[in-house]
Amino acid sequence: MSIRVFLVDDHRVVRDGMRSFFELVDDIEVVGEAADGRAALDRLAVLEPAGELPDVVLMDLLMPALDGIETTRELKARWPAVEVVAVTSFLEEAKVRAALEAGAGGYLLKDAEADDVAAAVRAAARGDVHLAPAVARELTAALRAPRVGAVTLTPREREVLALIADGRANREIATALQVSERTARTHVSNILAKLGLASRTQAAMYAVREGLVRHPAEAEGGMTEAKSGPLPHPRSAPGAQTFSPGGLPPR
Repeated sequence: MSIRVFLVDDHRVVRDGMRSFFELVDDIEVVGEAADGRAALDRLAVLEPAGELPDVVLMDLLMPALDGIETTRELKARWPAVEVVAVTSFLEEAKVRAALEAGAGGYLLKDAEADDVAAAVRAAARGDVHLAPAVARELTAALRAPRVGAVTLTPREREVLALIADGRANREIATALQVSERTARTHVSNILAKLGLASRTQAAMYAVREGLVRHPAEAEGGMTEAKSGPLPHPRSAPGAQTFSPGGLPPR
């Protein structure tokens, strides 16, 4: 029985190239395509009543209307049994992690060999994860990167981090802690330096994402609460599995 594949890419030449390749593969058939994420979701909604949903969606990440990561997240929420393989030009660890966290079961670069694309589709259909070699190396390097000690904030810096995550400006932080605005600004700068972050927005997102403070929506009484203990360094990444070696025309 053939694996049913749906193509999502805003470049027709890429979709045509993949379709032509899969026509030569006995166990894979293309059942549809779309030029952006929103169109893909709409098309899948049409296929669902007829029981014609694909087994695997090959998903570009950079598209108009709705990007591939958000499309993957919504797709997996609506049709959990449909697997997604990201096919993109981006190698950045943040993009890889975002795609996998959204529910992608594979990540390929657009310079992948055609046979590797077929292997990724087959792996996804089995419920396995397939990462291009360069992607696996990127994740492995992030995992092995030396941690800057377990970054430790002072008790006062933890209070400031909690207030940053709660959306407080420097003046509000100063008022809450009964210090000068200049002192509050210094604490914020020290936190950013220790965590290797570029902005207070990143600090707030990092604190909530890593569970160092409660999400503001969960906090009662306004102020979030910091956890005790050393902070993991932002470069820490979850473990990655690597399968198979890693063409589609580059973007």
